[in-house]
Amino acid sequence: ELHAFGSDHCSFNNCGQKEMGKNDFSKIPNGAPTIEDRVAILFEHGVNKGVIGLNQFVALASTNPAKLFGLFPRKGTIAVGSDADLVVWDPHAERTISAKTHHMKADNNIFEGMTVRGRPRYVLSRGRTVAEGERFVGAEGAGVHQKSAPFRPVQL
Repeated sequence: ELHAFGSDHCSFNNCGQKEMGKNDFSKIPNGAPTIEDRVAILFEHGVNKGVIGLNQFVALASTNPAKLFGLFPRKGTIAVGSDADLVVWDPHAERTISAKTHHMKADNNIFEGMTVRGRPRYVLSRGRTVAEGERFVGAEGAGVHQKSAPFRPVQL
């Protein structure tokens, strides 16, 4: 059973940066630029294809990772005293993923050309709107690093 969904996000350019490891494999950039698209891909291939329901989608993308990293209930839930980090999701919005239109600092996208249905309409961080559709409207540098708690077994 799947408990959480994440990525090995590593934003690098194929032109110029990928060659860093040509003579030293330890300098090869690892991962791929995926952070912007991972939730839409989970929605498309999970919810839209009938593999998971909406509640499991939220658990995989938000609640369970918050629990696994010791951030729950401050993160991963809508409750009095929680941070009010919310995504208002439009399940019908369709787009084709492309490096030409993404916001990551990379010249490539491993999902190039994939069409997905479902995307954020609004994103709130600590109760403040930080994204409207494709536009960032938050204050640059206002994010706060979330230190995870030491590992401990959790009930998911």
